[in-house]
Amino acid sequence: MYARRVTLSDIARKAGVHVTTVSLAMRNHPRLPEQTRRRIQALAEKMGYSPDPVLRALVAYRASKQPRFNPPTLAYVTNWNTRWGWRDVIAHPDFYAGAEAKALELGFKLEHFWMREPGLTHGRLSGILRARGIGGLVIASHVREIDTHLDFDWARFGAVKIDYFPHEPKLHNVTNHHLQIIRLAMQKAMAAGYRRIGCVMDEGWDITVDRLWSAGFLWEQQGLPASARIPILLLPSREPLDSWIRKHRPEVLLTKTDFVASALRDMGLKIPGDIALIDLFLDDETGKVAGVRQNYSAVGEAAIELLAAQIQHNKLGVPEIPTTTYVEGSWVAGASCPGAV
Repeated sequence: MYARRVTLSDIARKAGVHVTTVSLAMRNHPRLPEQTRRRIQALAEKMGYSPDPVLRALVAYRASKQPRFNPPTLAYVTNWNTRWGWRDVIAHPDFYAGAEAKALELGFKLEHFWMREPGLTHGRLSGILRARGIGGLVIASHVREIDTHLDFDWARFGAVKIDYFPHEPKLHNVTNHHLQIIRLAMQKAMAAGYRRIGCVMDEGWDITVDRLWSAGFLWEQQGLPASARIPILLLPSREPLDSWIRKHRPEVLLTKTDFVASALRDMGLKIPGDIALIDLFLDDETGKVAGVRQNYSAVGEAAIELLAAQIQHNKLGVPEIPTTTYVEGSWVAGASCPGAV
């Protein structure tokens, strides 16, 4: 004989309150005083209450199917040099497109806010968002040169960050799995028989992801003979690219195609005849270039899904234990790296 599931009505009778009050307390709704929420939540735990996952899924499904004439707004907060400068940078337009599409699917409207509007302080933007009833924020597209603490009234917001900047406060985060991406590229190159594997990138790209590019490269490099381990070239460097190539004689480069293409042409090197190439930021769909597609739009989608869950459960404020969600890259074989499949 199975024990009957404890219901909200059971808790309400025990607590001497209306079932609606219990429902609000279990959703951590700010309408109730914190003391009341904690009392009811403690009672529910003592009684062995657990929400019915099937019923919760049904409620979420019905909510997603109901048309909303005034959908709630989520804020997409950027801090770039210009209002729309991030649209011209790799990854960032796709982050937004993925977030916008997922927000629409879940019944939200996504609105962009630029933190460098004239006269706009952190406190003023926080107040504007509160006044408009916007309780969910996606913190995205922040230049690394301005790694300042975001001084918002966080107790009133649920928030998710895309990528690493700013580092404070420590919010739940969604980003590409840069460590996995470069390790995947290295593994494909080694499986194809390449041993002298070089990596060339702007050092700013490595800094932007907290050095995970170089960390992944060095990790996989330990599987190669010491004599074949080529030092990573982070530009700008005292050693020009052409000198580095002549000195270390890489068989294949892990890089971004347009970052090295002109230099390789000037050296008279042909891809893949003289040197193979794996693009870590692949956007080529022709099959000419091998590399890793980073699935940027999936980052934006995941950020909205995580934020929607916070809003549904009224999980506001800076989390005590922040989490990071990684979106993995996908390998795409191409003619620029023969044998890597």
